[in-house]
This record gives sequence, C-alpha cells and structure tokens, in this order.
Amino acid sequence: MIRSLTTGLAMSIALLTTSALADDMIKITSPHSVSETIDRLEQAVTGAGATVFARIDHAAGAAKVDAELRPTQVLIFGNPKIGTPAMQAAQTAGLDLPLRVLAYENEAGETVVAYHAPAAMADAHGIDTTAPFIQKMAGALNKLTAKASAAE
Repeated sequence: MIRSLTTGLAMSIALLTTSALADDMIKITSPHSVSETIDRLEQAVTGAGATVFARIDHAAGAAKVDAELRPTQVLIFGNPKIGTPAMQAAQTAGLDLPLRVLAYENEAGETVVAYHAPAAMADAHGIDTTAPFIQKMAGALNKLTAKASAAE
C-alpha cells in the first residue's frame, strides 16, 4: 500500500513538473519557412525600436561539419529599457538576456517558433514575475512572434 502511494505521488510530481516545464516554453507555428519567419521577426524587432544583436543559423553550422540539421535559426535581440531593469533586479538575468527566439522546422515540415516565457526567466533569477518589465517582455515577445508568424 505504501509503495503504491509512493509510486502514485512520484508520478503526480513528475506530471506536474513536466507541465510546469512545458509552460516555460512558448511555441507557435508559422506558415512561413524558417528563414522567412526569422526575416519577418527581425523586421518586427527593428520596427519596434529594439536592437538585433545576432542571427544564428544552426543548420548552416551543422553543414560546415558535414552534419545534417533541419532548418533552425535563432534571433537574439533586446531593448535596454526593458532588459536593464531585469538585470538591476538580479544581475544573473544577464545569462538569459538579450532575448532569443528560435525558429525551426519540425519532423512534420512545419515551422515552429519557440521562446522561453519571461516569467520563467524571472522565476529562475528570483525576480518578481509580476514586475512591469517582465510583463513588457512577455507582451513584446507575444506581439513580435505573432507578427513574424502572421499569415499575410
């Protein structure tokens, strides 16, 4: 009886942990190719007044070592007006800033856009998840990725 309760409790904790981790990453699909999605994201980012720091093409990197990888790109960008308050609250937030968004082609050939929820980053660094700058990050990522993955 104790063994079954322990097993049941362990399974419940595992499910809750998996669910919490899943909520830490936001994923949406894009009707565009990976490259076009990142192009559109870059335009949205610069149009919003943020700075693009880097664009990384992981598939191109893989090709350089004779390895195959479905299209996979990351855009790294930020706005010091939003990121600096996060680092003032906890300098370790600099490990997760500037923000980054990944676009990749999944096994089904769909383009997926993924990023870590700012609240998860805040929680990892002991920052109040309801802080205005965290809310601004979440809103900005939502708007920017929506523009990048819009059908038009």
